[in-house]
Amino acid sequence: MDTLFIKNMVCDRCILVVQNELDKLDIAVKNIKLGEVTLARELTTGERDNLEKTLVPLGFQVIDDRKGRTIEKIKNVIIELVHHQDNGLKSNLSDVLADKLNHDYNYLSNLFSEVEGTTIEKYFIAQKIEKVKELLVYDELSLSEIAFRLNYSSVAYLSNQFKKVTGLTPSHFKQIREEKRKPLDKV
Repeated sequence: MDTLFIKNMVCDRCILVVQNELDKLDIAVKNIKLGEVTLARELTTGERDNLEKTLVPLGFQVIDDRKGRTIEKIKNVIIELVHHQDNGLKSNLSDVLADKLNHDYNYLSNLFSEVEGTTIEKYFIAQKIEKVKELLVYDELSLSEIAFRLNYSSVAYLSNQFKKVTGLTPSHFKQIREEKRKPLDKV
């Protein structure tokens, strides 16, 4: 059994794309989730090379180093929390990351900052703002419902953070409708 860590797998569609490519290469998969593929057997060097050549043009990358895998796991936990669990964060982000990754938060925070050039907190906020943009574009929820869904303490706090990151108020953002959203792997 072999586990591969794949950079930029940030959504269910990414999982489908990677699964499809593995199927085309006739590589048996036991389990696949954001950023991680468990294979039924070890890959040969040739199979691994073919897989990497197939995935890179699609925006994915097999991660070999331990630090890179840890960074990708941090990103995937944050993306899962923000984009796939409504009102899901009931405890501190630091506690969730330390628990899910079995590392001290200070280690994770220092590693993330060193490798990514930004803090975990800034990355988390950027993901939340992208989710707010998505929900504003869909125009199905009020700003207070969005604030609740993303665990903001108030609409004012959400609006202030949104303006700090985007330079626009949520209502102005909704009006202009240009360059609203970024792909999650570009955040």
